[in-house]
Amino acid sequence: MADNWVRPYQPGSGRWLVIAWEAFALAMLSWATVRQFDLIGHGVRVVACLLAAVWVVGAWRILQLGVYVSADGVLIRGLLRSRVMTWREIASVRLHRATHRLGPWQIESGATVLLDRLDGATVNTELWEKGVDFHSRPTLFRAVYQEIRTRHRTAAEPT
Repeated sequence: MADNWVRPYQPGSGRWLVIAWEAFALAMLSWATVRQFDLIGHGVRVVACLLAAVWVVGAWRILQLGVYVSADGVLIRGLLRSRVMTWREIASVRLHRATHRLGPWQIESGATVLLDRLDGATVNTELWEKGVDFHSRPTLFRAVYQEIRTRHRTAAEPT
């Protein structure tokens, strides 16, 4: 598989807001843990270092989240795992309009890009029209979707 993965979009500034929120939440967790267990000295340092390490790893993964493409396939980096698929494994690239039902109301949550595999499985790309990367940039979302479709179509053409 290729080593030249390219993310066909620049991440949104909302990622930094998420990272800052996580830092605040982990600081509050650290404070609550120290208070709850009456930690002092080394205990405070251990809790602080452990949660700081969790934050650093989490922040790095948040910055790396996304869909990357190459001539060989697509790489989907999620928060906990990454997945690589060759273009030959993908039957189609499509948009899915997600809606949620709340009693008698339908609440639309925007479009997501899905990959339909040849084996019948569907893979979520984590590209979401209302997400932190595309919320204020809907034309970029469509452009990224078209880029992925074009790369898939080009890879499927016989040479």
